[in-house]
Amino acid sequence: MAPEAHSEIPVIDINPLVSGVGDRQEVAARIGQACRDFGFFYIVGHGVDENLQQRLEALSRQFFAQDLDTKLKIRMSRGGRAWRGYFPVGAELTSGKPDLKEGIYFGAELKEDHPLVKAGTPLHGPNLFPSHSPFREITLEYMAAMTRLGHALMAAVSLSLGLERSYFADRYTSDPLTLFRIFNYPADSFGPDTQSSLSVGEHTDYGLLTILRQDLSGGLQVKVKSRWVEAPPIPHSFVCNIGDMLDRLTKGRYLSTPHLVRNRAGSDRLSFAFFFDPNFNAEVRPIEMETEVNDNKEARWDHASVHDFHGTYGDYLLSKVSKVFPQLHREIL
Repeated sequence: MAPEAHSEIPVIDINPLVSGVGDRQEVAARIGQACRDFGFFYIVGHGVDENLQQRLEALSRQFFAQDLDTKLKIRMSRGGRAWRGYFPVGAELTSGKPDLKEGIYFGAELKEDHPLVKAGTPLHGPNLFPSHSPFREITLEYMAAMTRLGHALMAAVSLSLGLERSYFADRYTSDPLTLFRIFNYPADSFGPDTQSSLSVGEHTDYGLLTILRQDLSGGLQVKVKSRWVEAPPIPHSFVCNIGDMLDRLTKGRYLSTPHLVRNRAGSDRLSFAFFFDPNFNAEVRPIEMETEVNDNKEARWDHASVHDFHGTYGDYLLSKVSKVFPQLHREIL
């Protein structure tokens, strides 16, 4: 089915959440409605410095414009169990098919003597950064801003569910697992039939909340009640979507929504995906609420139920990672 000509996804001004001035409960209610109806929403009034975003975009374009050998100096195999670094076009899989994108994986910057790193905990450790540029400084500053934003948004999600503001922080995100991906979708990686080429196939995200910055190329599409809806770039906004763990926690009241990417711009497309997720060792349990489980596995492309999962978020994440980078998973984990 063809996507809608314009986006129906709501745009929410979250200034009261970040400034403390205004009606936070009203903002929370709008976020809750968006989570029920779409699983996606735009945010404006978020307070993240625009200059910081522009500097990170410029550095990212410079990095991806380099030759492959230079980029491979920080390849993911060098990041080891920390799962950090660069991967080339086609190296990451979605639903078993290679994505037409390249990217760099980052996470919380942890030194080698950190207890989780010393214990060999997957997805924890130091990052790999391009040399001879302020990439490290800008990336870590951006991630810190996104982490603050993630806390504010999850407090609003708590309120939207009729819970205390600290519900998620108390149980899952006092020390969240934060992962950051910078993706580049090269224009020249497509065949002649670009109208049908998928940069990233249909999927849902794994954790609680994704905060995405798009460039102006477009291409993101969201599946809303069996219809594909465009999520075009809106200047000075982020696109937010909920993941499988929030779906599980709310018994499907807030559904993780399938989405995909088609780069039809005829030029490289950049996106910045920040994942604000439960602590790696947190056991994810449904919230006690008087509602039946709303399991939409029949509508999902993989027919998998997030409500059948039992264990820690780390267990769930590693089960997914093993399918995204199967060769790297075999070599490292």
